[in-house]
Amino acid sequence: MLSNPCRKTAPTLNKASHITYTTKQYPVSLLPPLEMPPKLDPSEIKVICLRTTGGELASTASLAPKIGPLGLSPKKVGEDIAKATAEWKGLRVTVQLTIQNRQAAVSVVPSASSLVIKALREPARDRKKDKNIVHSGNISLDDIIDIARTMRFKSFAKELKGTVKEILGTAFSVGCTVDGKAPMDICAGIDSGDIEIPEE
Repeated sequence: MLSNPCRKTAPTLNKASHITYTTKQYPVSLLPPLEMPPKLDPSEIKVICLRTTGGELASTASLAPKIGPLGLSPKKVGEDIAKATAEWKGLRVTVQLTIQNRQAAVSVVPSASSLVIKALREPARDRKKDKNIVHSGNISLDDIIDIARTMRFKSFAKELKGTVKEILGTAFSVGCTVDGKAPMDICAGIDSGDIEIPEE
């Protein structure tokens, strides 16, 4: 029988052969010194931002990795967050924790969408039972201007009417109307000069 020169044969392993690895020993004097991590300064101010649902206890599993190393109790901080966000019940809000001397001060950072939904004054819903909520209410232009003044520090617009148009865009994405009209119609009225927005 002729052998095929193109045929590949699997390599055979010799059971008696073995590979040995050698390790080089370094003297202790050449090893880098081990340094302990610096201790936390309790008087240092740390700021942590997180998203949560207003009026509900924040999950301790999500709080523990963030505030546990700072010496705070996730359960106690979760209760403080629930108290601080009671008036935002059912809405997703951004919470800022200012931590100093193992004490956490909770403050709510407003967002345009949460302010618009809050201005609709909708009844409280159970977010676990009610899914795909449609915000088809109506708010006044004065409410939009008040929200624009609140969010002015985040806006890049030169004038207040630019910020009002940003909030109208948020109202359009939320799905509500402004003074019974579509938010885009209000924007067109601001651009044409038919609707006047007061100065700051």
